[in-house]
Amino acid sequence: MTDPEPTSQTLLRRGFALEYATLGWNVVGLAVLAVTAISARSVALAGFGLDSLIEIGASIVVIWELAGADERRQRQALRLIGVAFALLGIYLTIQSTVVLVTGFRPGHSPVGIVWTAITAVAMFGLAAGKARTGAALDNPVLTAEGRVTLVDGILAAAVLAGLVLNAALGWWWADPAAGYLLVFYAAREVRAIIHG
Repeated sequence: MTDPEPTSQTLLRRGFALEYATLGWNVVGLAVLAVTAISARSVALAGFGLDSLIEIGASIVVIWELAGADERRQRQALRLIGVAFALLGIYLTIQSTVVLVTGFRPGHSPVGIVWTAITAVAMFGLAAGKARTGAALDNPVLTAEGRVTLVDGILAAAVLAGLVLNAALGWWWADPAAGYLLVFYAAREVRAIIHG
């Protein structure tokens, strides 16, 4: 016997729960990343902190949109998410370039390594839930924000790789290189939101 299909109210509650979980995780993450980025002088951690700030904004936008879904709200919500990603990409391009040109060496961050590893796992799980729930609700904003959360997980993994390479092998350039990877994904998401 199969489970009955969830009602739209059940799906809506699930969408809210996923967004509140993402919001809470990123609020805590913003504080953790601010401290670790400053102590290690890490561009990748600072960029990932900004990405967490964008994810907080995106979650707030989706919660607002879910509270009164209509086409106008959906367009505004998607536009706001796209602008936030564009600003992240501009910041990271400038900051990563400055670090590479000047040869600035970031420090090591064991706390940053642990946090980004746990965040990657959490974001992949939240992204899968948002993708399923957004598709079931036929809600493009929740679905798009699910992609933002998936990107957050991918970026956590990329930042983790940069931090580990810097700590284990002294590859200082891996930190700003991870920043450029964040730029690539930010640009890709802006393009998907504009054309999607």
